[in-house]
Amino acid sequence: MMAADVAILGTGMSDMSRRDQEPDTMAYEVVHEALGDAGVSADQLGLVIMGNAMAGRLSNQACVRGQTWLRKAGLSEVAIINVDNSCAGGSSSLHLATLAAIAQDRPILALGVEKMWTGDRAGTIAGIEDGLPADYRYDLHERRHEDDNPAGSILMGLNNGWAHRLMAEVGATVRQIAAAAVKAFEHAARNPLAQFQRRVTVEEVLASPQVAGVLTRLMCSSFTDGAAAIVLGGPSVPAPASAPRIIGSVARSGNGLIDYHDRLAQAADAAWEAFGFGPDDADLLELHDATSAEELFALESLGFFAPGEAGPATEAGATGIDSPGLVVNSSGGLVGRGHPLGATGLAQVVELATQFRGRAGARQVPGARLGVAVNTGGIIYGDAGFVGIHAVRSGSAA
Repeated sequence: MMAADVAILGTGMSDMSRRDQEPDTMAYEVVHEALGDAGVSADQLGLVIMGNAMAGRLSNQACVRGQTWLRKAGLSEVAIINVDNSCAGGSSSLHLATLAAIAQDRPILALGVEKMWTGDRAGTIAGIEDGLPADYRYDLHERRHEDDNPAGSILMGLNNGWAHRLMAEVGATVRQIAAAAVKAFEHAARNPLAQFQRRVTVEEVLASPQVAGVLTRLMCSSFTDGAAAIVLGGPSVPAPASAPRIIGSVARSGNGLIDYHDRLAQAADAAWEAFGFGPDDADLLELHDATSAEELFALESLGFFAPGEAGPATEAGATGIDSPGLVVNSSGGLVGRGHPLGATGLAQVVELATQFRGRAGARQVPGARLGVAVNTGGIIYGDAGFVGIHAVRSGSAA
């Protein structure tokens, strides 16, 4: 748990609609973009922290991934540390980078890279499922019912269970879940780097192929190739007054002793205490919507809406870019922008920085000054494996 004051000096992000680039190409391109944006040369960096989850299975690179993929990036002898934390590799690397930036007198680079499209669908699913303990994974497969889970994803099966809980406990409806997907695609259609560049209707979402239970294809995040990078500067590194700033970084890990959404609530309570503000103060939220149902459940678990209110608000359009209140996933989120596992947490903060710098184009949210990014990774016997929460404010809000 940490309050902070770390400048975002530069950012880079790949086009997540592409499937033709290898990890080293994506890594080089986003690092080159972020360094250029920051006006920092590679040899000025004090540390590089890189997130990736699946290269051991899919790219034949189980270790020293950052060193291998950034060999030609001109980093010289800067230390590179590799982080694997399932879907939270991005927020994990950013949390460590924020800590390092506070302590160092040189800029710090955090990046995440993920190659998920290789033609080996079974291998990609297996890599995603590595985010669960082996015995838990085996047990979930043994209990999976093919008729209710034709896609064969035990993680989507867990999400379907949460969707049913949300409907049973607070009255959420399938149309409300579909409305969250419609919003995700609408925002993504305004984001030139998003995986999906089309708008959909509630009827199209409901009619798309079943993945697990009530969850359809258009309600679920998809395999995504992508990368994102952020250059940070701590108190000893000169930064423009207009630079967005990370003002808090909170990380929590679960151990299987409490429910996933109780862990989200616990992490959020710690975050609001550390940040010195509450959910009602945020203008923007980049949320880990592995499914559109999870967006609604997480909005309530994190305290942005009271129980039973996220679904109706979303269906009414109250969380969209053109609404006057909290804007949820202006990037398109995991469902629309895409979910390259080790890069997702960084992509969320890149979006906040892009908004605060007035560079978001058709998805620009006028007057936004304070944002929150929430990235989770892994499921430990029904608990969240990791929750990373970052608070970012506009430089002009200082």
